[in-house]
Amino acid sequence: MHEHHDVTLPGLLLLAGLSGYTGLVCLPQWRRPWPWWRTASWFAGLAAAGFAVLGPPPADGGFVGHSVEHLLLGMLAPLLVCAAAPVTLLLRGLPVGAARQVSRILRSAPVVVLTHPVPVVVLNVGGLWLLYATPLYRLMSGDPAVHLAVQAHVILAGCLLTTTLVGPDPMPHRAPLAVRAAALVAFMAAHGVLAKFLYAHPPAGVIAGDAEHGAVLMYYSGDLVDAILLVLLALEWYRRSAPRDHLAVEG
Repeated sequence: MHEHHDVTLPGLLLLAGLSGYTGLVCLPQWRRPWPWWRTASWFAGLAAAGFAVLGPPPADGGFVGHSVEHLLLGMLAPLLVCAAAPVTLLLRGLPVGAARQVSRILRSAPVVVLTHPVPVVVLNVGGLWLLYATPLYRLMSGDPAVHLAVQAHVILAGCLLTTTLVGPDPMPHRAPLAVRAAALVAFMAAHGVLAKFLYAHPPAGVIAGDAEHGAVLMYYSGDLVDAILLVLLALEWYRRSAPRDHLAVEG
């Protein structure tokens, strides 16, 4: 039976994220107040992640419970957290010297590689196939440390994907819009194929009916979040093209 894992580390990380963001928002030197909806998005993202990590273990809800955890950690929480623009808030709140150091890190070669759409999609899709097509899922279900490591990978990879594709934070050397759109379509296709694979080939230790329900949930709920990402990309394209169209009409 799956044992409840130690919640100390995840709880401390969530508390640090909550207090750190709140502290930056409340800094007295703001000329303009930080948008309230970004703060609300941060809190909602942490709440989604907290429910997935600190809530009932997946074994209590079978593979359906695991699919809910996967969607909260890998898709919904990253979307909400990235919409909160935490890097922008950090750069605004830090002293000038520290902000420049953070900017240098953002321009470093490892960060540039890790925020390119191709390796980000491979990291997300490859991690999911590794989890479900190998004994890792069974191992995770019985080992709290492995379970926590998988959860960390899922949310970090999800945040990288969302930030790379549609994140509002500054990103030097951001890939062109067409490349990011193609990467999102590829991710959507791969995620859909994975859900169909799980429907027909349950992970080790998962009964067929449970796998079918979990795979259906993963497929359709994942499509909903992917649709939001597509809309955000379309809005970015519209904002970029509208001024040029306006000038063309005037000319």
